[in-house]
Amino acid sequence: EAARTLARCPVPVAAAVAGHAPAGGCVLALCCDYRVMASGPFGIGLNETQVGLAAPEGIQQLLRRVVGAWRAERMLVAGELVDAERALALGLVDELVDIDNVANRARAWLETTLLALPRTPMLETRRMARADLVAALEPERIELPRFIEAWYAPDTQAGLHALVARLGK
Repeated sequence: EAARTLARCPVPVAAAVAGHAPAGGCVLALCCDYRVMASGPFGIGLNETQVGLAAPEGIQQLLRRVVGAWRAERMLVAGELVDAERALALGLVDELVDIDNVANRARAWLETTLLALPRTPMLETRRMARADLVAALEPERIELPRFIEAWYAPDTQAGLHALVARLGK
C-alpha cells in the first residue's frame, strides 16, 4: 500500500536513500520521481531470488521501466544488489551525494526542477507519464497472497536462514 500511495501521489516525490535499500526499500524508491542515494558502501536492488522468492510481476515492471528490460531481467534473476556507483551508472538512482546531504539534495531537486515549472501542466504530464507505474502496482499484478505464501516455502526458508547467517558474520 505504501508503494501504491507513492505511485499515485498527486505531487512529485523524491527518494532520499541514506543507506542500503534492498527489496521493499528499492520498491519504494522506484515509485518516486527522483532518487538521491548516499555515495559509499550501500546497496540497492530487488534481491528476492537470493532468499528464495520471485518478485511479483508488477514489482519487476517497476525495475524494467527504470533500467530497461534486459538489465532488469539480469538483475531480477540474480537477485542482484548493486552498489551506489553502479546504481547511478544503470539509472537506478539519479544522483549520488554525501550521506549528510541526501535529504537536502532530494528536496532541492524537487524545488528547483519540478516545482519551478508551471504547476498544472507539470502535474498533468506527470500523471500521464506515470500511468504504467500505477498500473504495475494494481493488486492483480502484485499477487500479495501468493507472495506471502511463498515466504513459507522450503527454498525461501533456507534462503532466509543463509542470509541471516551471512549477516551475522
